[in-house]
Amino acid sequence: MIKQRVLFLYFMLFTAFLFAQPVDQAPTEKDLRNQVLEEIQSGLEAKTRTLETTVTQIDNRLNDLDRAISSSRSAVDKVDKLLERVQELERRQAAIEENELYVFQANYQSAIINLISMDREIKPLKLFDTTKSFFQDLTDTGNPMNYAGYRQWFREFQGYVESQKSSDAGLNVLSNLLTLSGDLSKGTPFSGPIVQPLFTGMASFVNSLGRNRRELREQSERMFELTAKLSQFTHDKNLIESEWTNITEELDEMQKQYNKVLLHNLQLIGVSPNEFYERFTKENDANRRLNYMLEIKQKTADYVQRTKNSGAKDWKENVYYEMMEVQSLKTRFGQITFDISNNISSYAQLIAKYKKDQQLGQRIGGLEIKLNNLRETFDAVFDPLDYLNSTTRMYKIH
Repeated sequence: MIKQRVLFLYFMLFTAFLFAQPVDQAPTEKDLRNQVLEEIQSGLEAKTRTLETTVTQIDNRLNDLDRAISSSRSAVDKVDKLLERVQELERRQAAIEENELYVFQANYQSAIINLISMDREIKPLKLFDTTKSFFQDLTDTGNPMNYAGYRQWFREFQGYVESQKSSDAGLNVLSNLLTLSGDLSKGTPFSGPIVQPLFTGMASFVNSLGRNRRELREQSERMFELTAKLSQFTHDKNLIESEWTNITEELDEMQKQYNKVLLHNLQLIGVSPNEFYERFTKENDANRRLNYMLEIKQKTADYVQRTKNSGAKDWKENVYYEMMEVQSLKTRFGQITFDISNNISSYAQLIAKYKKDQQLGQRIGGLEIKLNNLRETFDAVFDPLDYLNSTTRMYKIH
């Protein structure tokens, strides 16, 4: 489970490491995406204004023709003006259809640019050191062998278990379980069948120490208390870790769906997967990626134009379904980042619970610093609410 969680956060948060760069460096992926999306939006607005002007002029001309037809006494003149009126109506309808085309082109361009941008959000290139450091420290905090005096004391306790196991069935079971647990230098196990025998054995050891071994008894009481606290800490930590399994599974499923949707849309607009990989996924130069995104933007517009020109009655529905598929993906990914954010917050609650403890507090304080760094880096790239809100505003309604 821990391995799954760590690998998952490597997967998610390396993107943050890539994106959270000072502003005077190369533009981030979000900057590139927004630049292209703004260009799409401004282009659509300019075309829409031009067409609205055309429609207004046509409407004015139609009003003039209607007045002329109404006041004319010449049948020939009325016929001529009626013919001209039909032509103006055809021009008006053509302008409306042209605007409709522009809206579909812009919306599908927005879908494709958002789609390809996700490729770099969910495909990191290397491990994220801050994440690695935090989870290693988290594991170390739950290991009692890392606390002063515990390792030496535990050898005393084991010696007691071995010396008494022949006369105490419970200690004999504990001895066997400790043997099965393997290398205890990595931490005493706090889950499964060993927990109760372990605590019972420690209590027996403390009670066996008489007045002449007062110093060892007091130390044993402290170590027993520390073991109990770390057992609870590990239990609380495992509850948080269990959520990563669900998040990882969801992300894996989304990755499969994303790959399918990406390949399908690349095929529609006439871009080969190999070209996309070389010129976008693998490309580290931001300006080259930007130029390639602009090429894809144009290919997307050309595809919508070809689809409309094909004469298929359902051309709008076909484009619309692709747009909705992309929007669904982005919503799903936004929800995953929201779940990640909540789980990181759960670690903050875990730290707050134990950081004032006299025995654990110092180590917990170090964890808090690294968790804050992790949180700041994550938040610098993934604002789940903003991501979800922007997803609902991806398209212009015609």
